[in-house]
Amino acid sequence: MLSGRRYRLELTAEQAVMCEEFGNICRAVWNTALDQRRQCRRRGAWMNYVPQAAELADAKKEHSWLNAAPSHVLQQTLRDLDKACRDHGTFTVRWRSKARWSPSFRFPAGTLITVERLGRKWGRVKLPKLGWVRFRWSRPLGGGIRSATVARKGAHWYVSFLVDDGAKTPERHAMPDTAVGIDRGVNIAATTSEGHFHDRAFITGGEAVRYRRLQQRLARGKRGQCEPA
Repeated sequence: MLSGRRYRLELTAEQAVMCEEFGNICRAVWNTALDQRRQCRRRGAWMNYVPQAAELADAKKEHSWLNAAPSHVLQQTLRDLDKACRDHGTFTVRWRSKARWSPSFRFPAGTLITVERLGRKWGRVKLPKLGWVRFRWSRPLGGGIRSATVARKGAHWYVSFLVDDGAKTPERHAMPDTAVGIDRGVNIAATTSEGHFHDRAFITGGEAVRYRRLQQRLARGKRGQCEPA
C-alpha cells in the first residue's frame, strides 16, 4: 500500500531561493494551462495533458526562465491540473494565487530520489537540481520511495515522501456481510462494538520518565503544597 511520510527540511539560503523559484514557476504553468483550457471550453473544444506538455516543451525554448525548474516537475504540474479538471470540471478548478497559495512542487520519479540517514535525528535527500537537502528524521520511511513533494507551510519547508510499505489489501473481507461499530474516546483511542480495545501511546519515552518523576514528587509532598515542575 502507498502511504505518506512528511519531514521538515533544513534548506540552505540558496536552496530556499530555488524552492521559491520552482514554486512560482509551477504556479505560472498551472495558471497559464488552466486559462488555456477554459478558453478551449468556451469555444466548445477540449484540451488535455498531451498537447499541453508538447506546448510546454516549445515554451521552454522561448522563455528561458522555465528551464530553472526540473522538467518532470513542470510536467507533473500539468498532470495534476489534468486530473483536477477531469474530477471537478475546468471552471471549478481554482487559480493559484500568489497571496493565497503555498508554494509546492512534486518530483514524480522515485528512481531519481536518494535518501540517506545521517544520525538519530537527521537525514538527507538528494533531489534533482536542489542537490542534497537535510531534513529532521522524525519517523522511519517504512518503504520504497515513489515520489516526493516539497511544500512550504508558514516559515518552514517540508518534504512529503510517497512510499510503498509493502502491505497488501486483502482480496476479500475476512467476515463478509458483517459490520463493526467504532467508538473513539479519550482514555482508550478506539473501542469496537465487539468489545475490543485499541489503544496507542501518545507520549515519548522522555515524557514518560518525567511523568513518573512528577508522580513520585507528588506522593512525597504534603497536602496543599505544590513544588515547581
